[in-house]
Amino acid sequence: MNFTNDDAEKLLKIIKARRDVRGNRFISKAIEDEKLNMILEAGINAPSVGYSQPWKFVIIKDKTIKNEILQNFEGENSKAKKIFTKRELYKNLKLEGIMEAPINIAVLYEPKEEAVLGMTSMNKMGEYSVVCAVQNMWLMARALNIGIGWVSILDEVKVLKSLNAKKNSQLIAYLCVGYVDEFYKESELKTLGWEREKLLEDVLATSYADK
Repeated sequence: MNFTNDDAEKLLKIIKARRDVRGNRFISKAIEDEKLNMILEAGINAPSVGYSQPWKFVIIKDKTIKNEILQNFEGENSKAKKIFTKRELYKNLKLEGIMEAPINIAVLYEPKEEAVLGMTSMNKMGEYSVVCAVQNMWLMARALNIGIGWVSILDEVKVLKSLNAKKNSQLIAYLCVGYVDEFYKESELKTLGWEREKLLEDVLATSYADK
């Protein structure tokens, strides 16, 4: 299968339009089953080390479980508020959409008991494979005009307990998924001045061997 320059430009446009969506943007419109399946299909078609496909997706709609995850977030966020020097800015940030989003998806890493091709030296490659799945899901969701917010201010052990996850599972991402009233033109944290946007020349490095 060959793609055109137009296809490549559209893909880059989707990548640049991807946003981390917060709870103040989600609306109550339900996600159609076929679109949710497209997002998950994008996830399972991510590359994985040794073709291990070590991901598991837990779809969460139950309000009791979502509320338990929210309490988890609030406890961890109260600790985070004490860390940052930009405390006034931080405390005003809406950093999750657990209850507002119609669907939450916990993306887990389930390691294999046997050795995995490609992981004998770099044992984190399994988790990295699951992150690739998350990125695929995020981009497909954006192409469908559906928002995703990644909540990382969570106690992983408590989340896994709330989900009754399989032993040895690891939480890679907790995603809030739903339609939104709007997508910001730029990253919210960039707009607020939390960090400066890095340009391509900022991240290109010369190898030590060339110095």
